Amino acid sequence: MTAPEGRGIAGSEFSASAFRILHVSTGNVCRSPITERLTRHALSDRLGDPLTGGVIVESAGTWGHEGAPMEANAEVVLADFGADATGFVGRELLDEHVIRADLVLTATRDHRAQVISMGHSAGLRTFTLKEFTRLVRAIDPATLPDARSEGVVERARALVRAAAALRGWLLAPSPDADEVYDPYGAPITFFRSIGDEINQALDPVLTALTGVPPRG
Repeated sequence: MTAPEGRGIAGSEFSASAFRILHVSTGNVCRSPITERLTRHALSDRLGDPLTGGVIVESAGTWGHEGAPMEANAEVVLADFGADATGFVGRELLDEHVIRADLVLTATRDHRAQVISMGHSAGLRTFTLKEFTRLVRAIDPATLPDARSEGVVERARALVRAAAALRGWLLAPSPDADEVYDPYGAPITFFRSIGDEINQALDPVLTALTGVPPRG
């Protein structure tokens, strides 16, 4: 099965040698496109070409606007970070997306619950973005495989397993701590605050996943 053009899969077939990250929000026009493209941008910063390391990044929406472009303000936010919005096409979340994902990161707890309710043993690999960030910060990088010798894919899979093992022990300080709020219809200032929030949450995750800190 191949993905639509512009989804970050480059037409490749499913491969056990790849690690797939799926970002999920509601419409797949604001939060998850921002998160998808910021993830790709950060991976490129660390790995040169994310596909070289075997990491594939996608997004979808629980009520996704199939075929829609991302919101104009989301494109502005991505440009602020130097990330590329080109070729983005909105998608509705389907079973196949969850089945092939190694890590699902959602904007909110409701999205997480919806993904898990789809089945496919998704519970151990589905987190809100901020939840996963909190768990990753508690993991000693020295306990993970060395990406240089064992590869980014093996390191990423080990990171997900370690985060899942910590989930019941490291709870959120408040119910809202794991939420990224929807900027749909909001002014650019709110979009930018959400973009900053997402970027800050992604940074430690992608450093832990790749074993490479951001340049500069």
